[in-house]
Amino acid sequence: MQSTGGIIVKLNPEMHLSEKIFSKPEMIPSRYGYGEGLVELGEKRNDVVVLGADLTASVCANWFQEKFPERFFQLGIAEQNMTNVAAGLSLVGKIPFVSTYGVFSTGRAWDQIRTTICYAKLNVKIGSAHGGISVGPDGATHQALEDIALMRVLPNMTVVVPSDSIESRKATVAVAEKIIGPAMVRFGREKVPVITTEKTPFELGKAQVLVEGKDVSIIACGAEVYYSLLAAKKLEEEGISVEVINLHTIKPIDKKTIIASAKKTGAVVTAEEHQVMAGMGSSVAEVLVQNYPVHMQFVGIQNRFGGSGNPDELMNEFNLTEKAIINAVKKVLDLKKN
Repeated sequence: MQSTGGIIVKLNPEMHLSEKIFSKPEMIPSRYGYGEGLVELGEKRNDVVVLGADLTASVCANWFQEKFPERFFQLGIAEQNMTNVAAGLSLVGKIPFVSTYGVFSTGRAWDQIRTTICYAKLNVKIGSAHGGISVGPDGATHQALEDIALMRVLPNMTVVVPSDSIESRKATVAVAEKIIGPAMVRFGREKVPVITTEKTPFELGKAQVLVEGKDVSIIACGAEVYYSLLAAKKLEEEGISVEVINLHTIKPIDKKTIIASAKKTGAVVTAEEHQVMAGMGSSVAEVLVQNYPVHMQFVGIQNRFGGSGNPDELMNEFNLTEKAIINAVKKVLDLKKN
């Protein structure tokens, strides 16, 4: 447990979370973890190659390019072609990482991902950058708010949404070393709090119970994990015991952990920086409606496009901070009582 100004937050000691979560967490873009993961893989494996689409530095793929130029391929602004080239490279034994903004890597090239990669279960990895509204001034056209939905609907596709830079690195390495087949790793542009450590366990398909509670479960992914922890801390002041789960792997989903938490608390709030429709929250709802239905509330983008602005202002405008999560918790608890 960790004391925070008189409030007791029951952090799961097995998770080895950062001691600075509730004070001054280190702020690092999650895309840095993707770049670090690519370099780590490049140093360990000669079969890893990286493909870019004219946005190499923005997604930190240039880190790999600088160290392994002979294994980096710049395809220009031609994402559909890049995806097919990656498919071809996988057929000759390479592990290609397609690296660009999510609206292009998962949206523009969706047909190539579906028909060429997923249908044949090819070993292609997709770096889906600029995920969520916090992209900021680039605006709606560059904010990937639908990429989780687009990828999780495809058979054979693994979908991972890390919570910070450390987890992004671990996820990038894991999708190359632990699975053979299509996978997407989603990460953002702006700095986000580092909540995990090198000791924090990471296993594809295994959700992490970060805070143990009994009144309500908050299940989150990406940047919303941090806001969920802040919400849990503030709700403890009001005597509300919150369980916080980091669902970093959206597909395959950890049914066991989700069901167990719902049985314990009887109420669930999901939080994601993505469209509520067909996103992570929908995945959780599909699990619960078939196994253990409980009252639910969904925090996320509510059927609208993004916009240009300061990242913090956008997170507030689109109701994605701890305030929105706290309101959702109180609403679901009212439903639970009735």
